[in-house]
Amino acid sequence: MSEVVELTKALINRRSVTPLDEGCQEMMADYLRPLGFDIESMVFHDTTNLWARKGTEGPVFCFAGHTDVVPSGPEEKWHTPPFEATEKDGFLYGRGAADMKGSLAAMLVATKRFVTQHPEHKGSIAFLITSDEEGPFINGTPKVIETLEARNEKITWCIVGEPSSTEKMGDVVKVGRRGSLTGDLVVYGIQGHVAYPHLAKNPVHEVAAALDQLAKMHWDNGNEFFPPTSFQISNVRAGTGAGNVIPGHIDVCFNFRFSTEVTNEHLMTLVTDILDSHELDYEIKWTFNGQPFITTAGDLVNATQSAIKEVTGIDTDLSTSGGTSDGRFIAPTGAQVVELGPVNATIHKINECVKMADLDSLATTYEAIMKRLLV
Repeated sequence: MSEVVELTKALINRRSVTPLDEGCQEMMADYLRPLGFDIESMVFHDTTNLWARKGTEGPVFCFAGHTDVVPSGPEEKWHTPPFEATEKDGFLYGRGAADMKGSLAAMLVATKRFVTQHPEHKGSIAFLITSDEEGPFINGTPKVIETLEARNEKITWCIVGEPSSTEKMGDVVKVGRRGSLTGDLVVYGIQGHVAYPHLAKNPVHEVAAALDQLAKMHWDNGNEFFPPTSFQISNVRAGTGAGNVIPGHIDVCFNFRFSTEVTNEHLMTLVTDILDSHELDYEIKWTFNGQPFITTAGDLVNATQSAIKEVTGIDTDLSTSGGTSDGRFIAPTGAQVVELGPVNATIHKINECVKMADLDSLATTYEAIMKRLLV
């Protein structure tokens, strides 16, 4: 068994469901300390974070990731226990195998190999690991970045180990992500009997035209890095459950995934202008989940592409698709950020798994990137 697979199994066997870490970061710290890393545990409320750094000079090459995983779902539907790593037909099964304990193991092994071969490497190597990426992302990476910024500790290049690949390890690298903005809208009416609509005011009817306008709105054209901004209604709740009662209010939750062509402030203004134009009685609560970011061609992107080509023979695609990641908190500091990890086909699913050979290739690729940047 390779060292990468062995470490991945040890991490999977710890039931670190958000925001629990269950000793995963301690295991990583014990691995890194003999390699010359200074270990700093940052605990904020319910979240455990690890900042480990070898070296005091720049540039700073950082691996970022998370030890927390999503719940397993019904364990009886798994064909192997979700928190007992199991090898089967060349795959390693278990919650977190692909998202992202396999990446964490690959980072550790790559670092050990690199430091052993290049003890006098330039700059510094760091790890930024949280137990709150799959959760509310309040006390994890944002708090660590806030701490680092306060002491002017800057990351130059950052690889986030999110499972970026689609069919083969390394076929896709994420070089950015869209911004995310959520609106929780409440529109008020007057509750009443459906047989006497003149004595009531139906908020469902009141908001329908505004929602239709929002759904049909063309927000922007996107650009060479991002598709056009999208607006999606995710939840609608109204009514008492009775068929003869006009509801007194309706709750609507919607989300924007937006490009760098617009800002969250601009989107908020457009939405409220539309709602006001329909003369609605409403309240709205905004949750800003992160700005869009993009890492264009440069040292990190070039090193990543050439390393993947060397190890796998693949000409990787650069993408900004998918949801959000903790890269959105790191990029605004000025760091170059890319996401590179295993195939994402089974993440968050029953029977999550990763090809064991891909974990070895990932570790070799991470090491090759480090050589290009730090030697």
